[in-house]
Amino acid sequence: MPGEPDPAEMAIHNAWWSGARAEHPADTLVGAPPDGAFGAAPVLPAETLVVPAAALEDEASEVERLRAWIARTQGMDALQAQDAVRRLREEVAEARAAALSDAEAIRKVARDEAKQRKDEALSAEQEAESAHEEAEESQEEVVRSRSLLAELTARITVAEEAALLQEAGVYAYRHVLADAAAYRAELDAVQGAIKDLVKNGQAMTGSSQWASDGSAAEGRRTARDLSKLMLRAYNAEADNAVLTVRPHRLDSFVDRLDKCRETIAKLGAPMELRVADAYHEARVRELRLTADFLRKKDEEKEAERATRTREREEAAAQKELDRELERLRKEAHRCRTALERARKRDDLDAAGKAEDELGDAEEQLAALTDRAGQVRAGHVYVVSNVGAFGADVVRIGVTRRLDPLEEIQELSGAAVPFAFDVHAVVRGDDAVGLAERLHERFAEARINRVDGARGFYRVAPARVREALVEFAGDQLIEFTDEQAAPEWRASTTPETGTNAN
Repeated sequence: MPGEPDPAEMAIHNAWWSGARAEHPADTLVGAPPDGAFGAAPVLPAETLVVPAAALEDEASEVERLRAWIARTQGMDALQAQDAVRRLREEVAEARAAALSDAEAIRKVARDEAKQRKDEALSAEQEAESAHEEAEESQEEVVRSRSLLAELTARITVAEEAALLQEAGVYAYRHVLADAAAYRAELDAVQGAIKDLVKNGQAMTGSSQWASDGSAAEGRRTARDLSKLMLRAYNAEADNAVLTVRPHRLDSFVDRLDKCRETIAKLGAPMELRVADAYHEARVRELRLTADFLRKKDEEKEAERATRTREREEAAAQKELDRELERLRKEAHRCRTALERARKRDDLDAAGKAEDELGDAEEQLAALTDRAGQVRAGHVYVVSNVGAFGADVVRIGVTRRLDPLEEIQELSGAAVPFAFDVHAVVRGDDAVGLAERLHERFAEARINRVDGARGFYRVAPARVREALVEFAGDQLIEFTDEQAAPEWRASTTPETGTNAN
């Protein structure tokens, strides 16, 4: 039975410690303790223990194990030895159970770790696939974004070019009418049509099948109220656009109105509420007519300003002509009086001198009277001001004054830091036409593209001389290419070209 000592082991143990010994040397246990090691050596009776010699070799290992066990027991009695054997077996069983448990735990940990590694690998594979799909979607989104960016860039470029052209005075009218009054009348007609659409309930469209809490009447009332609210929002955007629109920003205002309409359509989608096409087109037409009207008003103001400037110049020139005519008439009257007195005195020398002076005065008076009847006669002048405007900037102007240098001196007044250099002054019967041809020739070089009456051009004086030779011919007597600018050069340092002060 488990836990009971082996009878053979107990017999050997009892015989050994009872003093019995083998009678024959050959039967003595191999490896037994020497005599005297533990006192008197016990003698085993022959009938109790007989060990064949042939079995000694087979049992050698068992004897060694028993001796080791005896050494551990250190002389314990049979019960103690039995208890030690039992405890040893229990320890072995516990150690084996613990080893099996540890091995099972290790196997479980290994299985769990392997499963975790497998799950992680599967998750990593799924993440890689997801990342690949996201990368493909991102690439497609990049392609779409680039396409949209190119489209928007093209639209911005077109808008900027249109704005630059419009700011430069090159405005493309959406509705070509004669004057601002015609645009005002057309605007009034469009605004009347807009009011009629609102009164007739044609500004908004929507579904009539909407029901609220099962009530069709309540649904229609809700849709009608919401339609009014959305129409007010749309009209507020349209009215603000009409009030703030500028001709060169018309397209951006139209886009804003289009987006407002799209937003209202999205919000009213459940009831199919949206701004009617006819109403939206009428409001866009109103916006475009307003831009055209404002531009036409600006053009008319510019024309009026140019007319007033021309009238002032003509009035000043006429006043100067009148003064000169009056002076020449007085001079002619004085010469006649002197001639009569000389003739009465029979002073031939004085009479001859007075007669010559009278002839000169009458000749000048006739020429001036003839010029007064020519409204386009005058002087075309070309001047520059390096200190104020830089090199290769000239002003091409026209004046009807008898002395054109007076106008040039006025230009060199307190408004500029240095006096103008005069390159040429050309007198002609059609000075206005000559100036217009020069302005047309150098239109691309005009500095102020809005107000052409300023007459400043970024062009070298030599090019103006070539144009004058072509247009004026023999009327061009002298032309100076050099921009002397003595005041400016005297006020600058040679090293830096900046003002010394």
